[in-house]
Amino acid sequence: MSVDPSPHLPIGSVAHRDVAYVTGGHARQKLDLFLPNRPRVNRWPLILWIHGGAFRMGSKEGDAHNPVPLDYLARGYAVASINYRLSQHAIWPAQIEDCKAAVRWLRAHANDHGIDAQRIASWGPSAGGHLAAMLGVAGHVNALDVGAHLDQPSNVQCVVDYFGPTDFLQMDSQRPPGGMIHDTPDSPESYLIGGPIQQHKEAAARANPITYIAPGTPPFLIIHGDADPLVPYGQSVLLRDALAEAGTPVTLHTVAGGGHGQFQDPEVPEITRAFLDAHLKPA
Repeated sequence: MSVDPSPHLPIGSVAHRDVAYVTGGHARQKLDLFLPNRPRVNRWPLILWIHGGAFRMGSKEGDAHNPVPLDYLARGYAVASINYRLSQHAIWPAQIEDCKAAVRWLRAHANDHGIDAQRIASWGPSAGGHLAAMLGVAGHVNALDVGAHLDQPSNVQCVVDYFGPTDFLQMDSQRPPGGMIHDTPDSPESYLIGGPIQQHKEAAARANPITYIAPGTPPFLIIHGDADPLVPYGQSVLLRDALAEAGTPVTLHTVAGGGHGQFQDPEVPEITRAFLDAHLKPA
């Protein structure tokens, strides 16, 4: 584990980079942990950032379109940005197994870093939004917890899902004109589950967050543009409706005319900050 006082961070903040959350594991099973430069009156709540990239691209370093939300360090949050095995490395459920392993590692080492293990949010865009949602709904699914630190829970206290897919099997029926086709054998979702999604419906169902919604599912904030050409807006409507039917607190903020992220809507960061503060900051 390397400690890096990066010039891109608020002065005094510290970055622990390339931390292996699976000992002796895959090269992708690493995270970066960022800690704020603020007096530690209380333990810091933690944002777990999960990058997007169609389950086969992307990095914990982020990019210009979806940067790691390091601005939250100045607001008194710790931030962990994780890599996970991509679909060319392993098929589903390896990706959620990795996310859960990262949460367990962070809880096991919370005392070392001043993190409040009872105040963790998962947040991600696109494929990362899907995995953030899966962490929210599948915290109780022990079959998806593999590896070390199994004495630690892998649940989170709230979820921020930015335009993630939900039900792969309905993506094409919801596709806007000119939008991406998902039923093909070479779609990101088909690669993820190991075959064409319409020919592997049970596998697709195991990657659907709605499958796992249960009493105690934490609050959700979902943000999606209604002109998204890659992940149809209807995917978030499906998830919102299923969560609401189960009694889970959920807000879907629609970005009118919004595409696949890169929103110009000034309400998006404001709503996100308010949601995280409401569920992670002490009263």
